[in-house]
Amino acid sequence: MHLFLAFISIIAVWVRRDYKNWRIYYSTMQYVALGNLTYNFLCTSHWLWQLSPDIDWFNHSLLEMSYTFITFPLTALMFLSRYPEGKSVSRIFRHYLFWIGLYVAIEIILKFQGTILYKYGWGIWWSALFDCIMFPFLRLHYKKPLLTLALSVPMTIFWLWFFEVPVHIPIDKR
Repeated sequence: MHLFLAFISIIAVWVRRDYKNWRIYYSTMQYVALGNLTYNFLCTSHWLWQLSPDIDWFNHSLLEMSYTFITFPLTALMFLSRYPEGKSVSRIFRHYLFWIGLYVAIEIILKFQGTILYKYGWGIWWSALFDCIMFPFLRLHYKKPLLTLALSVPMTIFWLWFFEVPVHIPIDKR
């Protein structure tokens, strides 16, 4: 399923011709990749959710790299490329609802397949809430990147605090 999602993301970007907008949204594509890398770095010994490979040779590192550098950036590209700019509030709401619903639906499928595991109190409802924050942050990052980065720091600290993720800062004792 994980490779399928990466493959589908590539095909969808190609068929929809959203790849033509990659330069416009490149920094936001990097932002979402950086977010996933940050999660993997900070939660390496205390993961709240963990994707489990569904193919033997496709190990955890390759799996995370596919999401970090393919699936998440390409879905951000699709989300932003078709954002209903200047349209009615109901169209914008439906756009968010579609993408949040898609992410939640895929995660439910992954949960039933046993290829996503939750720990330390995280669950599908927390993921849904996170998606409700993530997609507006993607849009905000496109419009105001520095503000989004500034808001992302306290948000990250909140999630780390709320889920009691131990962050150890190595101190050189030479």
